[in-house]
Amino acid sequence: MMTETKQSMEILLAAPRGFCAGVDRAIQIVERSLEKYGAPVYVRHEIVHNKFVVESLKAKGAIFVEELHEIPNDGQPVIFSAHGVPKRVPEDAKARQMFYIDATCPLVSKVHKEAERHFAAGNQVILIGHQGHPEVEGTMGQLPEGAVLLVETIADIDGLEVQDESKLAFCTQTTLSVDDTAHIVAALMARYPKITPPHREDICYATTNRQAAVKQIAENCDALMVIGAPNSSNSNRLVEVGLSYGSEKSCLVQRASDIDWAWLEGVQTLGLTAGASAPEVLVEEVIAAIKDRYDVSVREVSITQENVVFNIPRVLREDAA
Repeated sequence: MMTETKQSMEILLAAPRGFCAGVDRAIQIVERSLEKYGAPVYVRHEIVHNKFVVESLKAKGAIFVEELHEIPNDGQPVIFSAHGVPKRVPEDAKARQMFYIDATCPLVSKVHKEAERHFAAGNQVILIGHQGHPEVEGTMGQLPEGAVLLVETIADIDGLEVQDESKLAFCTQTTLSVDDTAHIVAALMARYPKITPPHREDICYATTNRQAAVKQIAENCDALMVIGAPNSSNSNRLVEVGLSYGSEKSCLVQRASDIDWAWLEGVQTLGLTAGASAPEVLVEEVIAAIKDRYDVSVREVSITQENVVFNIPRVLREDAA
């Protein structure tokens, strides 16, 4: 009996992809806290936006909550997620005499400090970002209520009511589309020529590199698959970048079990990448699942090497003893 021959498929694997230094650090903070203090360790909000990561940390003894009042005051650490938190959260933790560890990505903390500096200099702050995203809530929450104006699109600029056009500054969320943000910034600077820009680009190196890697492969792909969570900003931006740069279709999957095999029919060249909070094990899982059905060749297309590492807090670097 003849065996059916598998259709061939080339996978163009984008690099860099997957975990960034801020995500890696945040996960290490939870794991090291569990080792040092034992379970449970409490985490306010998903430590990073990835279900697989969150579930694996839950299995080790992490308990995820949305607000501090959900945590019993049992002396165990509470960890703030990589996205950053409004100022009221550590203040609330102190008032409750909680032991907390901040896993905010240092590149998000940089934006927080920048917003505070602009405000201290007498500038009204405009933040480019997505309403409701925890990073945006954290950044806006560094300053008094109403001190930050949020802009999501170019159209939002027309509706801005600023106090003094000569005293304005802007910051951006770290996980935005590089291209879309450049258009919004250009429109903002055209409307307010005296606005003060960030000292250095706010969109982080990892977001920029992952988008650039997708741009490199997109025009040579019939389809692009991004491994990431539906609530992950940087992962959703990768889907959009794939479509903008020549991939006929583009989709987000959380892991191999989410693959829509009908969607892959007729695809000869598949672009594959992973958002900054998706572990490499999920990339390997997706490739293995595709290899079960297709005769697959994999070619990695790398645009740069990343060697950024962020230290975990000193309290966790000290020996557990």
